[in-house]
Amino acid sequence: MRIGILNSGGDCPGLNAVIHGAVGAAHTLGWEVVGFRDGFEGLLPPGDYMILDPSRTVGITKLGGTILGTTNKGHFVAKVGEGNVAEVPREIVEKAKTTLKHLEIGALIVVGGDGSLTTGLQLYNMGVPVVGVPKTIDNDIQATAMTFGFDSAVATVVDALDRLHTTAESHKRVIVLEVMGRHAGWIALHGGMSGGADVILLPEIPFNMEHVADSIRHRDARGLHSTLVVVAEGARMETGELLKKEHVGGKGEARLRGLGEHVAKKIEAMTGKETRSCTLGHLQRGGAPTALDRILGVRFGAMAVSLIEQGKFGRMVSYQQYQVGDVSIEEAVNQLRVVKPDSEIVRAGRSIGICFGDTSVRS
Repeated sequence: MRIGILNSGGDCPGLNAVIHGAVGAAHTLGWEVVGFRDGFEGLLPPGDYMILDPSRTVGITKLGGTILGTTNKGHFVAKVGEGNVAEVPREIVEKAKTTLKHLEIGALIVVGGDGSLTTGLQLYNMGVPVVGVPKTIDNDIQATAMTFGFDSAVATVVDALDRLHTTAESHKRVIVLEVMGRHAGWIALHGGMSGGADVILLPEIPFNMEHVADSIRHRDARGLHSTLVVVAEGARMETGELLKKEHVGGKGEARLRGLGEHVAKKIEAMTGKETRSCTLGHLQRGGAPTALDRILGVRFGAMAVSLIEQGKFGRMVSYQQYQVGDVSIEEAVNQLRVVKPDSEIVRAGRSIGICFGDTSVRS
């Protein structure tokens, strides 16, 4: 049997581990693996691909990025605007099916986030045997407790906060760190709490700048003259608006720019404290994956092959209660996994004095 695999959407640490796991498991079954380059675009005739065998994937689990390349643009974008679904044109899907038929691909592994999995679901509904693997550093896919890449992104945030803490303390400054997280604040929440942030602003908890400023003023009055603020790029003010939205031409969701800088300027104006801002941006996507992301990626890849062997198409690999299983792709893309404002982890943060911008912290 010959199977295909592709990565789609943004890159993240752990993608190569998935490829390694899938290729190794397929080789054990005597199957051949075709890796399509640059996501779904590699499916367009005549096909852009490479043959993968264990000799091609030796040592790649430690590498960031993906040996297959990926893209979040092109002919197969299935999420537009504020996450609305748009079908890929039927003629484009038919071209992809022609390539798969020509290469005698018996099943296709799609590694991606909710947008890419939505495209995979459309291919499945049009007759392509598809198995999904969840991929997002935002950790915002509802049907899985964790996705690979998230742990690596959080580690990058923590490292940045460790470094920023010393310079903020030395100069008695407020430093605002903007991190990724459009709809879900998991990176900001986990990274901020692990890295000792004093203020964490999330998309799920609308914030008021007066509460943020008041908390900083109170810290200053107590002799705590430096403050670290972590802001998710999609955090919203109480008015509900997203700041500095920049829509880049073509399909896809608008990019979010400048919230960290905006918050920093507001803090300086409202408190008189010298304030600086820093945006991690794509540093969160790059670099070697953590050990957790490597093993999770390998397990996901191996499970994807197992699902193909069982004929369980239209399913997505899922991680729940420390076990790797599967759920329907339709269930997986139906709802985002977001931070609940009354969740245990948020309550823990409040209990240790972290301000989430919805109330002032005076303890």
